[in-house]
Amino acid sequence: MTPQACVEQARAAESAGIDAVWFAENPFARGIMAAATACALATKKQSIGAGVFNPFGRHPTLIAMEVGALDELSGGRVRLGMGSGLGHAVERMGFSTERSLTALREAIGIVRALLRGEEVNTVGAAFNVQRVKLDYRPRADIPIFMAARGPRAVKTCGEIADGLIVSNMSTADFVAKAVHSLHESARTAGRTSLPAVVQYMPCVPRADRDEAFRAAKRAIADMLPSYWALAQRLPDARAALMEGSGISETDFATATSRLKAGETSADVLDQRFVEAFAIAGNADDCRKQAAAHAAAGVTELALTFFGPAFAADMSYIGKAWASP
Repeated sequence: MTPQACVEQARAAESAGIDAVWFAENPFARGIMAAATACALATKKQSIGAGVFNPFGRHPTLIAMEVGALDELSGGRVRLGMGSGLGHAVERMGFSTERSLTALREAIGIVRALLRGEEVNTVGAAFNVQRVKLDYRPRADIPIFMAARGPRAVKTCGEIADGLIVSNMSTADFVAKAVHSLHESARTAGRTSLPAVVQYMPCVPRADRDEAFRAAKRAIADMLPSYWALAQRLPDARAALMEGSGISETDFATATSRLKAGETSADVLDQRFVEAFAIAGNADDCRKQAAAHAAAGVTELALTFFGPAFAADMSYIGKAWASP
């Protein structure tokens, strides 16, 4: 989305009582800093989730510089998301992905130290940073969330991050297992507070259930082919799609093929896909779906709203979740 469109959505979300916005920075699309800055100026209370940044597209010193300044502008409302990046995009920029988790761990350490006002002198496997210190004092405790899916990454997140970011197209059962591992890792590391868990999901809340389900299927159809392709390469991506979904590999493969052939989402996707991968339907449907993810350990849903009715959808779900 353009920065202008992001501002429209952020204002609508704040009016609806939605207290945070998250920005997903996708490879070779618009960088999120313009939109995040515009939204920080256009809103008063919302938390501004900046990321997910990776240490290949942005050096960790630059991440600290930009995020500290954005937090200053917003009046202390920023949360930072970091991840290792999408492998194919990282490789296209000329970087190796062989030690991407090591690079991410080092990057988070560098960013934390710089935000605390420290001078950084470190020689790591990925970064050699010498005599670097920010020339202003940002907020030292800006929360750093880490995008993770595989067991090693989730374990690392539990050790060093303030929260876990879970991607779209992840079932509640998969998330529950990840959260269990996350909390176990945090406790083993001696942490006194457990990391938060943010999950991205498409959201279509409307009084007309059938209309909402049709729109949710369109949103899922836009994502399914790329996520199913990823699942062919990464076992953890496959598990995120399949665990507890009630959808077989054959059903996923067939649905993907039919969508690629031009069939409509309404004809291809059944209700199992909506229940597994979206918050959609009427107020009761949405409350039930959100409760399932809360039971899995999700502490915050980062919802994506679609189409020209986004303001009405936000208002509808804001009132639904405000009701007992």
